[in-house]
Amino acid sequence: MSVATMTGLQALQAMFDGKIPPASITQTMPLKGISVEYGKVVFEAMADERHLNPLGGVHGGFLATILDSATACAVHSALDAGIDYTTIDLNVKMLKPVPQNKPLIAEGKLINLSKSLGIAEGSLKDSDGKIYGHATATCMIIR
Repeated sequence: MSVATMTGLQALQAMFDGKIPPASITQTMPLKGISVEYGKVVFEAMADERHLNPLGGVHGGFLATILDSATACAVHSALDAGIDYTTIDLNVKMLKPVPQNKPLIAEGKLINLSKSLGIAEGSLKDSDGKIYGHATATCMIIR
């Protein structure tokens, strides 16, 4: 079965299970699929020395990219086969500096899905539940 004939949920599950390769962004942003169900995804993410700003802290773009992935994949998990999507708006709140070399949990949840838009929210937390960032995203559905 090719990705083009899979539902979003089937495609993400196949990636998470290692049956098909993950998106190439996971080579730049360490992102590992933990679980996926209709309207919800969970990833593990960990910033390292490749993600630092000039002051030596984790660049805010790391958090934004991880939350873009989590929110977009939450939308993707609810799409039928042959339906494409793209993020058209991402609103990110950076609440605490992201630590380096510490596994974090990124969770995306679908809020609403219509014929033309998918709206989701996401969070980035540590294993103790401390939140580092929150995002909402709007994805355009391309039929």
